[in-house]
Amino acid sequence: MPEQLIRHPGNYRKLLSYQKAEVIYEMTFFFCQHFLQKGDRTIDQMVQAARSGKQNIIEGCAASNTSAKTEIKLINVAKASLSETIANMAIILIHQTDYLLFRQLKRLEHDFITQGGFSERMMRMRKNQRGF
Repeated sequence: MPEQLIRHPGNYRKLLSYQKAEVIYEMTFFFCQHFLQKGDRTIDQMVQAARSGKQNIIEGCAASNTSAKTEIKLINVAKASLSETIANMAIILIHQTDYLLFRQLKRLEHDFITQGGFSERMMRMRKNQRGF
Protein backbone atom coordinates (compact mmCIF):
# COMPACT_ATOMS: atom_id res chain seq x y z
CA MET A 1 0.00 0.00 0.00
CA PRO A 2 1.47 3.38 -0.96
CA GLU A 3 2.31 5.90 1.70
CA GLN A 4 -0.53 8.34 2.34
CA LEU A 5 0.00 12.06 2.66
CA ILE A 6 -2.88 12.66 5.03
CA ARG A 7 -3.02 10.28 7.96
CA HIS A 8 -6.14 9.45 9.88
CA PRO A 9 -6.23 11.30 13.17
CA GLY A 10 -5.85 9.11 16.22
CA ASN A 11 -8.80 8.28 18.40
CA TYR A 12 -8.06 10.46 21.40
CA ARG A 13 -10.75 8.75 23.50
CA LYS A 14 -8.68 5.56 23.50
CA LEU A 15 -5.60 7.35 24.82
CA LEU A 16 -4.97 6.66 28.48
CA SER A 17 -3.53 10.16 28.78
CA TYR A 18 -6.83 11.63 27.55
CA GLN A 19 -8.89 9.42 29.84
CA LYS A 20 -6.86 10.53 32.84
CA ALA A 21 -6.98 14.18 31.72
CA GLU A 22 -10.75 13.91 31.51
CA VAL A 23 -10.92 12.53 35.05
CA ILE A 24 -8.66 15.34 36.27
CA TYR A 25 -10.99 17.86 34.64
CA GLU A 26 -14.09 16.26 36.15
CA MET A 27 -12.51 16.05 39.61
CA THR A 28 -11.30 19.63 39.43
CA PHE A 29 -14.68 20.91 38.26
CA PHE A 30 -16.53 18.96 40.96
CA PHE A 31 -14.16 20.07 43.68
CA CYS A 32 -14.34 23.72 42.66
CA GLN A 33 -18.12 23.69 42.47
CA HIS A 34 -18.60 22.00 45.83
CA PHE A 35 -15.73 23.12 48.02
CA LEU A 36 -14.49 26.53 46.89
CA GLN A 37 -16.23 29.84 47.35
CA LYS A 38 -18.04 31.14 44.25
CA GLY A 39 -16.30 34.08 42.58
CA ASP A 40 -12.82 32.96 43.63
CA ARG A 41 -10.36 33.52 40.77
CA THR A 42 -8.67 30.25 41.71
CA ILE A 43 -11.75 28.36 40.52
CA ASP A 44 -11.49 29.77 37.00
CA GLN A 45 -7.77 29.13 36.86
CA MET A 46 -8.06 25.54 38.05
CA VAL A 47 -11.00 24.62 35.83
CA GLN A 48 -9.50 26.27 32.74
CA ALA A 49 -6.14 24.57 33.26
CA ALA A 50 -7.85 21.19 33.61
CA ARG A 51 -10.07 21.86 30.59
CA SER A 52 -7.07 23.01 28.56
CA GLY A 53 -5.26 19.79 29.39
CA LYS A 54 -7.93 17.54 27.93
CA GLN A 55 -8.92 19.91 25.11
CA ASN A 56 -5.36 20.23 23.80
CA ILE A 57 -5.10 16.45 23.58
CA ILE A 58 -8.26 16.44 21.43
CA GLU A 59 -6.96 19.25 19.23
CA GLY A 60 -3.51 17.67 18.96
CA CYS A 61 -5.02 14.41 17.76
CA ALA A 62 -7.20 16.29 15.27
CA ALA A 63 -4.16 18.11 13.89
CA SER A 64 -2.10 14.93 13.63
CA ASN A 65 -3.39 14.09 10.15
CA THR A 66 -1.67 17.13 8.60
CA SER A 67 0.82 18.53 11.12
CA ALA A 68 3.03 16.54 13.45
CA LYS A 69 4.51 19.85 14.61
CA THR A 70 1.10 21.16 15.71
CA GLU A 71 0.27 17.84 17.34
CA ILE A 72 3.50 17.91 19.35
CA LYS A 73 2.96 21.53 20.40
CA LEU A 74 -0.62 20.92 21.51
CA ILE A 75 0.28 17.78 23.44
CA ASN A 76 3.02 19.76 25.18
CA VAL A 77 0.51 22.51 26.05
CA ALA A 78 -1.76 19.82 27.49
CA LYS A 79 1.13 18.54 29.58
CA ALA A 80 1.92 22.03 30.89
CA SER A 81 -1.73 22.74 31.67
CA LEU A 82 -2.13 19.51 33.60
CA SER A 83 1.07 20.18 35.53
CA GLU A 84 -0.60 23.39 36.80
CA THR A 85 -3.69 21.35 37.71
CA ILE A 86 -1.43 18.77 39.53
CA ALA A 87 0.03 21.58 41.68
CA ASN A 88 -3.47 22.71 42.60
CA MET A 89 -4.53 19.15 43.31
CA ALA A 90 -1.57 18.77 45.67
CA ILE A 91 -2.72 21.88 47.52
CA ILE A 92 -6.22 20.47 47.63
CA LEU A 93 -4.94 17.18 49.04
CA ILE A 94 -3.01 19.10 51.69
CA HIS A 95 -6.18 20.94 52.71
CA GLN A 96 -8.18 17.72 52.75
CA THR A 97 -5.54 15.99 54.85
CA ASP A 98 -5.42 18.96 57.19
CA TYR A 99 -9.20 18.72 57.62
CA LEU A 100 -9.01 14.98 58.28
CA LEU A 101 -6.25 15.49 60.83
CA PHE A 102 -8.38 18.17 62.52
CA ARG A 103 -11.25 15.67 62.76
CA GLN A 104 -8.85 13.04 64.10
CA LEU A 105 -7.65 15.47 66.78
CA LYS A 106 -11.25 16.23 67.75
CA ARG A 107 -11.90 12.50 68.12
CA LEU A 108 -8.74 12.04 70.18
CA GLU A 109 -9.82 14.96 72.37
CA HIS A 110 -13.23 13.35 72.90
CA ASP A 111 -11.68 9.97 73.69
CA PHE A 112 -9.25 11.52 76.17
CA ILE A 113 -12.01 13.44 77.95
CA THR A 114 -14.31 10.41 78.19
CA GLN A 115 -11.76 7.64 78.75
CA GLY A 116 -8.61 9.35 80.03
CA GLY A 117 -5.07 8.74 78.95
CA PHE A 118 -2.93 5.61 79.06
CA SER A 119 -1.81 6.14 82.67
CA GLU A 120 -5.37 6.69 83.83
CA ARG A 121 -6.56 3.54 82.10
CA MET A 122 -3.69 1.58 83.67
CA MET A 123 -4.64 2.89 87.11
CA ARG A 124 -8.33 2.01 86.57
CA MET A 125 -7.44 -1.49 85.42
CA ARG A 126 -5.14 -1.99 88.38
CA LYS A 127 -7.82 -0.78 90.82
CA ASN A 128 -10.41 -3.02 89.17
CA GLN A 129 -8.04 -5.97 89.47
CA ARG A 130 -7.56 -5.31 93.18
CA GLY A 131 -11.28 -4.87 93.73
CA PHE A 132 -11.24 -1.16 94.66
